[in-house]
Amino acid sequence: KQEITDLIRLLLRQTFLLERKYDKKTGRFQYTKEYRSCSLHLEFIRRYFAVADIEVLENSHMGMIYIQGEKLPRLATLYLLILKLIYDEQMENVSASVNVYTTLGAVHEKLGNYRLFKRQPSPSEIRRTVTLLKKYQLIEPLDLLDELSYESPFIIYPSINVVLLGDDVRELLADFEEGEEEGESDNGI
Repeated sequence: KQEITDLIRLLLRQTFLLERKYDKKTGRFQYTKEYRSCSLHLEFIRRYFAVADIEVLENSHMGMIYIQGEKLPRLATLYLLILKLIYDEQMENVSASVNVYTTLGAVHEKLGNYRLFKRQPSPSEIRRTVTLLKKYQLIEPLDLLDELSYESPFIIYPSINVVLLGDDVRELLADFEEGEEEGESDNGI
């Protein structure tokens, strides 16, 4: 009973449960006990969340269980768009791994290329955004959050695929570019 309660709280807190996560101590991807436990009790957890009209989905091919439906701040949305583009580009290069590595500088470079920054975000905004994306199991920073720099590497987890599909990214980028031209600042994500 306590295990299921903890799993429900964990799903609410981080949205995604990944089958395998990067372990900084070993430098390898390790299987998570939370994913296995949630998989065993999935039907009960689905019925529990259904009462609140929240859908619990499983993608066993990508190794994740997740819940749907939360809005993100603008900078997090922009990061998400660019991270998905980077993920797709690297996966097109016939990558044997489902995990992709990039840097904060590469993300900012692409944001600049698409002219999505009105101004450079502050270090605290960047830290909050990276922390939020880490919380949702979308990325794993390989440096300490206090020491983030443009060279800071991180892993993009395959959960990025269920947040946005490739065509959605291109459509949203076009919307953001049009919004910038018209002076709009709100995003509808």
